[in-house]
Amino acid sequence: MPPEARLAAIWRHPIKAVGAEPLQSVALMPGATMPGDRVWAVAHAASRAEDGRWSGCGQFLRGATAPELMAVTAETGRDGRIRLTHPRRPELLVDPDAQAGRLIEWLAPLIPPGRPGPARVVRAGRGMTDSPEPTVSILSRASLRALEQHAGLRLSERRFRGNLWLDGLAPWQERDWIGQEIAIGGVRFRILGHIRRCAATGTDPDSGRRDIDLPALMRERLGHDAFGVEAEVLSAGRLRPGDRVTR
Repeated sequence: MPPEARLAAIWRHPIKAVGAEPLQSVALMPGATMPGDRVWAVAHAASRAEDGRWSGCGQFLRGATAPELMAVTAETGRDGRIRLTHPRRPELLVDPDAQAGRLIEWLAPLIPPGRPGPARVVRAGRGMTDSPEPTVSILSRASLRALEQHAGLRLSERRFRGNLWLDGLAPWQERDWIGQEIAIGGVRFRILGHIRRCAATGTDPDSGRRDIDLPALMRERLGHDAFGVEAEVLSAGRLRPGDRVTR
């Protein structure tokens, strides 16, 4: 591991597919998702998702089918309410448990015609990540810069809705970690697998407009459509940007 490899950024997404939120630190626990990440998910009219049970992303609103959602930002207040902003919607301060109707009303105009609209808010018993196992996602800024060269445009970290961004690695180095363990600061992780990417990554999160078919570009140029890895948390600890990454 390069000695300069460090944790660069921490992100969480309180409502699945609805809003990204940067953090200055986070306390992780073994076998758990990131605290406050994907606590809620918004089920569409055809969904069979239930409170307290994990369901796949196809049961919920998602950026792959509603690109406007990618432009939502989130901020969690001390009282637990979520402040949501979007370039074409008024700011919303909402408690997703007590004010689900307000959240659904706010989201409805962001869903394209012909797509199932928001119907109800589901509270996960654990973070409603895309994987059935409770994981956190780890991504590399060096790999992002390499991907930008293929894409010919700047790519925001928010396109990938990841949790932990690392810097100081070789491009695509994280792809060699599957089945191995790493440490970030004092927290140990087991790397479980690659994260395949969907059409959501092709949306500019500043505008909510699609500007590239990133998975297709990756398959053409790289031979795969994976970016980042899923990791199981093995030990408790607090992470902050600047923490060193070791094997």
